[in-house]
Amino acid sequence: MEKNTIAGGYVRRPGGTIEPMAEPTVNREEIEAAIQARKELGAELEPAVIDSFVERIEKSLVRRDDQREKALKRKRDHQKEMVLGAMALSIPLMAIAAIFTGLAGVIAVCAAIGVVAIVTARQS
Repeated sequence: MEKNTIAGGYVRRPGGTIEPMAEPTVNREEIEAAIQARKELGAELEPAVIDSFVERIEKSLVRRDDQREKALKRKRDHQKEMVLGAMALSIPLMAIAAIFTGLAGVIAVCAAIGVVAIVTARQS
């Protein structure tokens, strides 16, 4: 077991955070099947077995990369929606704050918008 690996499929990252380990690119059964196929087919078909195995790895990596891109896009869309929503709500709030409380109310509304933007950006 790796030094930073914790039982149960979790890994300890620098800074002490504990995260689930990424799923393996190729599972053990696929590796064993490729080795067995190489043994059965012999050295003359070894390049074809290796090419097939590498192709499966590449497809798995592309699929994982696509999933990460989609997750990042969802996160960015959520951040944008939160900030734009806060800004839309801030327009009437600033007008109300300016009328009833003056400069202190306007500053409080601006601070609240800033807090929403910072909290949304820092969410993981």
